Amino acid sequence: QVKPQFESRVNSTFGIFKAIVYRTQVVAGINYFIKVQDSYADYVHLRVFLSLPHENQGPSLVSFQTGKTKDDPLTYF
Repeated sequence: QVKPQFESRVNSTFGIFKAIVYRTQVVAGINYFIKVQDSYADYVHLRVFLSLPHENQGPSLVSFQTGKTKDDPLTYF
């Protein structure tokens, strides 16, 4: 659901955009840290915030890190 937000921020489009692994952090909602494969050998790390259900808002791309590899650990950023 955040692929269009990411593509808009990096001014590019991606044929591959596959979540590989994720972690969560509970705050006033949930932060998702997601490792995404965006090409054959390239990966990005996304931080996505999902607010509490009563706020009725979709997921929001908060931050991202490009230039990652498959073996880079997924940590808080």
